[in-house]
Amino acid sequence: MRQVVSGKWQVARKTHPSVPPLNLPLATCYLRSSGGFTIIEIILVLFLLAGLLGIILPRISLEETLGSVGRRIVGNVRSLQSLAMSTQKTVHLYVDIDRGIYWPMIVDGNQEKAPADAAWVTPVKLPETIRFSDILVSQGKKESGRVDLFFYPTGRVDTATMHLMNTSNNILAIAIEPVTGAIRMSDERIEPPRPLIIPDRIRSLLKIGA
Repeated sequence: MRQVVSGKWQVARKTHPSVPPLNLPLATCYLRSSGGFTIIEIILVLFLLAGLLGIILPRISLEETLGSVGRRIVGNVRSLQSLAMSTQKTVHLYVDIDRGIYWPMIVDGNQEKAPADAAWVTPVKLPETIRFSDILVSQGKKESGRVDLFFYPTGRVDTATMHLMNTSNNILAIAIEPVTGAIRMSDERIEPPRPLIIPDRIRSLLKIGA
């Protein structure tokens, strides 16, 4: 309702608990609404959140996992395969099992030179929590020392199966197929196929047929 006071129109204010009194300072009305929080309450909540983050964040493991390291190796292998095909030069990949590092070199005649890519300026090192368990190559299984792999201009890659292991003894296998260069990963060991054993009876038949 409206009423005339001193010749001017004034709105008659109804008494309601959610409406601040007219005699309160204007700043107080802005700092707090009927359903909101005061500045002090907001600051208190922020301090509590900061305390919780200070407790939780140090416990979050930022270490790389077997999966992330394996995906990086697969990406590097594909990159080296493309490098050999694009430059039409053989790429020699050195893998040091004991030190947990690997690095490529481009074979140029009788010499080798480092790739121009800045990613290969220094050897790639495995995280401290992950190591090479063994590497299966055409010459057999190696558990220490150095392994040499070659990437050829035709796209062919030396056959190899790398087994990575973390501190919990979890295994990640990376198998490189030599002809197509296809790569597969597995959380179980990948053993080389066993040689075909021909029984003596069948072997004697083969000799007779020959």
